[in-house]
Amino acid sequence: MVTSDCGAIDDIFNHHKTHPDAATAAADAVFHGTDLDCGQSAYLALVKAVKDGIITEKQIDVSVKRLFEIRFRLGLFDPVEEVDYARISVSILECRKHQDLAKQLARESMVLLKNDQLLPLQKNKLKKVVVMGPNADCRESLLGNYNGQPSRMLTPLQAIRERLNGWAEVIYIEGVDHVDAVPENQLKEYMRQSKEADVAIFVGGISPRLEGEEMPVSKDGFDGGDRTTIALPAVQTQVMKALAAEHIPTVFVMMTGSALAIPWEAKNVPAILNAWYGGQYGGEAIADVLLGDYNPSGKLPVTFYAQDSDLPDFESYDMQGRTYRYFNGKALYPFGYGLSYTDFTYSSLNLPKVCHTTDEEVQVTVTVKNTGRLEGEEVVQLYISHPDKKILVPLTALKGFKRVHLRSGEAQRLTFSLSPEDLSCVDENGIRKVLPGTVRIQVGGSSPVPTLATPLKLVESTLKMIGNTHIIDK
Repeated sequence: MVTSDCGAIDDIFNHHKTHPDAATAAADAVFHGTDLDCGQSAYLALVKAVKDGIITEKQIDVSVKRLFEIRFRLGLFDPVEEVDYARISVSILECRKHQDLAKQLARESMVLLKNDQLLPLQKNKLKKVVVMGPNADCRESLLGNYNGQPSRMLTPLQAIRERLNGWAEVIYIEGVDHVDAVPENQLKEYMRQSKEADVAIFVGGISPRLEGEEMPVSKDGFDGGDRTTIALPAVQTQVMKALAAEHIPTVFVMMTGSALAIPWEAKNVPAILNAWYGGQYGGEAIADVLLGDYNPSGKLPVTFYAQDSDLPDFESYDMQGRTYRYFNGKALYPFGYGLSYTDFTYSSLNLPKVCHTTDEEVQVTVTVKNTGRLEGEEVVQLYISHPDKKILVPLTALKGFKRVHLRSGEAQRLTFSLSPEDLSCVDENGIRKVLPGTVRIQVGGSSPVPTLATPLKLVESTLKMIGNTHIIDK
């Protein structure tokens, strides 16, 4: 069954104006396979649509049957004692297994973007730590939205205080907003409180209060939940510039649900940790990474651009210039990027030199070694590109990744399998094919610059169809 997003069909006639009224919009949605309307009024108008001859009851019955079939499969018409779903105890909420998973997810998602030997912080060398920024003590920025309410959740400030209890004085400076300017006298007061700090931890970025779905927000850089710029709000850069002028080593912990442009911070702040909206253990995961209790291993799932002008117009739906697959410029932090407190080296990239496209899979092997002092995890990524194709193809495309945990000095041999679909392209007619020529195989810890790369030649043959994919068969 297919359901609409809540209010989406109402939007069709109320805002998009592609249909004159609820009856025509609802009928069109049913025609195109939307069985259930999560909305206010749209599908109530199906009665009128039937009376007006826009749609028949028989056509509506197709969706009705799908919906009842799902309800039967879920056991909604069976005795409760026969339905597994109905007998799930409320005690499973926040059980130890789920808490452990939430903590693991928060830790593994942390992405270390920059580290000029400032992190991890050494507890025994800290006497005064300043924590500031709009997300330092903000529970909302941990949970994002569409969320439940966990029974235990520490903000970054609370988690840092807990970890440094008995080691260092933690000074919290309130008052820095996400967007609103800081008066000059207030900024001077913040710097006075920060004097002689061993480190300042600025927890900023943006917030679910600013970015989201159809929100009543109108602030500089934000409009109704949309963003009018990818730049970090200027006030936050202003505060970090003041910290730099006072020669206070600063860690920028960035919380966000989308990419931010931070060119000044990337050049001038010694350590940057991207923490997203980390969930109930997000604050504790931040403290874990900052203080070395967890070695960061996350990689960026989106491209972080340097400035608005790097992107095409917001109203354009053309993929040219968008995402790591079609962006020709220099990203501030590329898709797949992320640092560690240890070092990994790649060697022995092996695969066939020639591939007959009837082969079911191509095996790619590579050795990864932890050459640093600390144990840690690396997310090994495999990309392909089609350098000799004249048709529009991605500059590079992720085709596989594996997370591997390695002790200091430990090496592991990893194997990736590339299917014919992985090696294929979409031609000018929208048909996916495996085409003869060269495919470049790239393996490493980040795109677009691979650690290792080698060509794979696809042998030209006659065309054969397997499923929805055209395969070349000799």
